[in-house]
Amino acid sequence: MQIRKGNAEDIQSLVEFNQAMAQETEGLSLDNDTLTRGVSHLINNPAQGFYLVAEVDGEIAGSLMVTYEWSDWRAKNYYWIQSVYIRPQNRRQGIYKKLYQAVKTIADDNGGAASFRLYVEKDNTKAQQTYSALGMEQSYYLMYEEK
Repeated sequence: MQIRKGNAEDIQSLVEFNQAMAQETEGLSLDNDTLTRGVSHLINNPAQGFYLVAEVDGEIAGSLMVTYEWSDWRAKNYYWIQSVYIRPQNRRQGIYKKLYQAVKTIADDNGGAASFRLYVEKDNTKAQQTYSALGMEQSYYLMYEEK
């Protein structure tokens, strides 16, 4: 398995993974053009974040996205992990664990992180168990949103 940063050649795969994740977790079909623009934007603007992909036998088996949030209290970025997707046939093989470790290594190489954060669906207990097993804990904070 090879873990690497995503690049322009990965855009279509990342779009497909995001579509699959949205359908699987929320029953949503995302607009393909908007999603392609969104993925492309981050690939082309690394100051805002990055994608990591896990390749198995030359094929992308999983990916995640990281975006940054500056903390004035800690004078470091929070690393927000988003858009996590592992192909069904590659789940429970330690791919997310390796992707997460790569995120932590990248943060260390860049001066550290205030913390590592992510959102998880309330009913996605398998993902919650994975995150807990890797040392993450449910946050003290609740999230509010206006659309």
